[in-house]
Amino acid sequence: MWLIARRSFAEGWVRLLATLLAALFSIGLMAGSLQFTLRAQEAVSGSDASEYSRSDVLVLGGTSDPGDVYATPDGRVRLADVAGRPGVAGTAGDAMVPVTASGKGGKAITPPAGAGTTLRPWPADTRLNPYHLESGRAPAADGEVVVTRHVARAGKLSVGDPVQVTLPKQGRTWKVVGVATVQDRSAVASGDLLLAPPETVRQAAGLPAGTWQGVWVKAAPGVAPAKLRADLDRDLRGKDVTVRTAAAVRHAQSADLASAGASLGGVIGMLSSVAVFVGLFVVANTFGTLVRQRTRRLALLSAIGATPRQIKRLIRLEALALGLVASAGGVLAGYPVAALLTKLFAQDGFDISAADVQFGWIALAAPAAAGVLVTQLAAWRAARRAARISPMQALRAASADTPGRRWSRLLGAFSVFACAWMFFGAIFAIRSEEPPGPERTVGTSMLVLMGCMTTVAALAVLAPFFVGPLGGLVGRIGTAVSGEAGRLARATITRSPRRVSSAASSLMLGVALVSTTALMVLSVNDRFEEAGTQVLRADHAIAATGMTSSGPAPLPRDTADKAAAAPGVSHAMALTTTETRLVDPPPKPLPDEEPEPYYLMVTGADPAALPSVLDLGGNLRPLRPGEIGLASTVMKAQKIKKGQRIVVRGARGRVALTVAGAYHDPSHLFADQALVSSATMDGLDPGAATQAVLVRGGTKADLARAVAGVPGVEVLDRSGYVKTAASGMTKGLRVIYGFIGMALVLALFGMATTVSMSVGERTREFGLLGAVGATVTQIRSIVRWEAATVVLLGVLLGFGSALGTVLVMHLATGSSFFSVAPPWWLVALVTAGAAAVTLATSALPARRAAGIPVLEAAKAE
Repeated sequence: MWLIARRSFAEGWVRLLATLLAALFSIGLMAGSLQFTLRAQEAVSGSDASEYSRSDVLVLGGTSDPGDVYATPDGRVRLADVAGRPGVAGTAGDAMVPVTASGKGGKAITPPAGAGTTLRPWPADTRLNPYHLESGRAPAADGEVVVTRHVARAGKLSVGDPVQVTLPKQGRTWKVVGVATVQDRSAVASGDLLLAPPETVRQAAGLPAGTWQGVWVKAAPGVAPAKLRADLDRDLRGKDVTVRTAAAVRHAQSADLASAGASLGGVIGMLSSVAVFVGLFVVANTFGTLVRQRTRRLALLSAIGATPRQIKRLIRLEALALGLVASAGGVLAGYPVAALLTKLFAQDGFDISAADVQFGWIALAAPAAAGVLVTQLAAWRAARRAARISPMQALRAASADTPGRRWSRLLGAFSVFACAWMFFGAIFAIRSEEPPGPERTVGTSMLVLMGCMTTVAALAVLAPFFVGPLGGLVGRIGTAVSGEAGRLARATITRSPRRVSSAASSLMLGVALVSTTALMVLSVNDRFEEAGTQVLRADHAIAATGMTSSGPAPLPRDTADKAAAAPGVSHAMALTTTETRLVDPPPKPLPDEEPEPYYLMVTGADPAALPSVLDLGGNLRPLRPGEIGLASTVMKAQKIKKGQRIVVRGARGRVALTVAGAYHDPSHLFADQALVSSATMDGLDPGAATQAVLVRGGTKADLARAVAGVPGVEVLDRSGYVKTAASGMTKGLRVIYGFIGMALVLALFGMATTVSMSVGERTREFGLLGAVGATVTQIRSIVRWEAATVVLLGVLLGFGSALGTVLVMHLATGSSFFSVAPPWWLVALVTAGAAAVTLATSALPARRAAGIPVLEAAKAE
C-alpha cells in the first residue's frame, strides 16, 4: 500500500497540491483563531500585576462592593485616622480617577484587554511603592506624570513628551517624566496607570484636604496582616470604612481575571468555530472530490485482490501525509492570521498587544493535531465510499455517479440538523434566565447564528437532491440558447449530481456567510439611523473621535460650557453615563442559585435642556433631584412601579431614588436603561463620563472654534453622531468581519479547487466528446452551463439560509433591529458576485477541457 500511495502522490501531485492548499488555509485559519484566543486570555488573565503588591492592609472608604473588585471606593478616609496606630509602619493615600490618555497625534490610547485607565498617586513611602522606573524619574510637581509601559508603547511616548489627559471635568496636558512597570508587567489588573503627585490626584478626585478614597498600610515588623486588619477594623468601626488585607484583594482580582479570561475564550471560541466549520467543510469537499476522481483505479485495485480494509488504509495514509504537511504550514500561517485579528480587535477598543505572541505547546500542537484530525475526518467518508467500489465500476466512466442511497443521505442530514438544536434549545434557557436587553439579544443572536450554520451543513448533505430539478431547468434554458451543447450539459449535470453539489455547497457556504452578515448589518444600521434621527432633536453633537474598551472616549465636562458660549447656541447639554448596581429591590435568584447582581447604566441630563435635544418615548415629566426615570423594559424585568423607592449603589455609595415614571429610547443610543438629572448624577458619580455634548442652535464652524482646545473631539451633524454612537454599540463587528472574510476566502478557494478538480476528473469524457465531433465552443459551453447550475443552487440555498437566519433571529429576540427585508440591490449584488466568481474559476478549466486531445483522453483514468 505504501508503494501505491507513493505512486499516487507522484502521478497526481497537481490535484494533491490543490487539496493540500485547501487544508493548509483551513488549518491556518484554525491556528490563527487559537493563537488569538490564547493571546487574548493571556492579556486578560495574565495581567495580574497589582499596585497593592507591597501593601499589607487596605483601608477603603465606604462599603466595599463584593461584586466589583475594581470599583472606586464610595467613601472617604482621613489619613490621620490610620497613620500612627499600633502595628502600622507606613501609610499612603490612594485615589482612583478614571481618565483617557492620548498619545502622539491626539489618538486615544486603548487600555489593555478591555480594562480602563486611571490616575493614581505616586507613593512617597518607598516601602509601599510597587512601581519600578524603567526610565526617567518620579513625578515631583503638578503637571508631571509617570506612565506605565503599555501607555508609553501604545501612545509612542517617551520621557519628556507631552501627554493629553481627559479628566472627568476638564482636559489637561502633562509632561511624561518617567515610564514604570509593576512586577515586571506593562499594566496592572485594572488596566493602565498614570501616576502623578498625590496632591494632583487628590484635587482631580475632588477630595477634601487630608482625605482619600483609600489608604495603603504597611504592617510593622512581626505584625501579621490578618491581625493588623482585625485591629484596624475594630479601631475604625463607626467611621464608614472597609478594612481588607491586600492579599485578599489581589486574590479576588486574580480570580476575576481568570474568570474573565475563560469567558473571553468561550466567546472567541464560538467565533473560531466558524473557522473549524469552514475548514472541515472545504477539506471534506476537496478530499472527497480527489477520491472520487480515482474511482477507476480503486475499482481496479479491488479487481486484482485489494481488500476494502486495504483501500481504506490507503486513503487514510494519504490523508495523514497530507494532514501532517498541511498542519506544519497551517501553524506557521496562523501567526499572520492572529496578527490581523489582533489589529481588528484593537480598532474596536480591545487591545491585547500587552500579551506576547504565544509559542507554547498548546499554540503549536493543538492546531497541528486539529489539522490531522480534520483531514482524517474528511477522509473517513471518502474511504468508506472508496472501499465499497465494485470491480465492475472499472468499466464505467469516472464521472458517472453510482446510484446513491437516498435514505442514508436523508438520515445524515437529519442527524446534522439535530445537532443544530443544541444551539436552538439553549435559546429558551437564555430567554427564561436573562432579562430583556442588549445582552440577551446578543447572546440569543450568537446561538441562532451557530445553529443556522449547522443547518447549512445539513443543506449541503441534501444538495444532490436539488441538482436534478435545477439542472433540468438550466438544461432547458441551455438547450434553447446553445442547442446541442445545452442538452449535453443537462445530461452531465443530472447524471453526476454529487459532483455539481460539491462545488455548489462551497459556494452556498460563502453566499450564506456574506448574505447573513450583510442582512444583519444593513438591518441594524437602518434601524439605528431611523430610530436615532427620530430621537435626536439636537442640531449638532460634540463627541470624541477615539475609542476605549467601553466605547467612544469620554469628553471633559467643561466641553458643554465651551459649546454653550458659541454664537447662536440655545442649549448645550452634556450627556453623562455611569454604571450603578440595583440594591433594592434585590434581583430574584433562580432556584438553587445565588442571585446575580443587576447593573443599571444611568444617563445624566439637564432636565431643562433635555426636551430640546432628545425626544424620548413615554410621558416622563422633567426629573427633579432624587428622582430617576426607568426604561419600560427595566421596570417590567425588575417588577418596579411608578412612585416606588429604589436604592442603587454608585461611585458615592448607596443612593435612594424615587421612580418618577417610565420612558423608552427606541434607538438604545442615548438613555437605554435609566435617566436622572445632572444634580442627581453628581450625587451618584461626580466623575461620570461625558459621552457627548448635544447642541441646539449655532453653526458647525462656530462650535468647532469653541472646542478647538479640547483634544480629539469632532463636531457632528445629527446623522453623523447617530452613526458614531451606533458604532460604539456594535463593537466587535470588525473582528466578526475578519473571521467571516477569511472564512469566505477559504470557501471560495474550496469551490474553485472543487470546480477545477471536477473538470480534471472528466478528462476522458471531454476528450471522447471531441472525438465524436463536439467543437471547442460546445465543450466550453457545457462547462459554463454546469457552472450556471452551481451558481443557481449556491445562491438559492445560501441566500435562503441567510434569510432564514435573520428571520429566526427576529423571532427569537423579538428585536426590531433584525428585519427580513433585503434590498433588491443586495440580491442582485450577491447573485452577480457568485456568478462572477464561479465563471472566473471555471474559465480556465473549461479552456483546458476543450483542448484535451483524444489520445490523452484514451489514457485518462
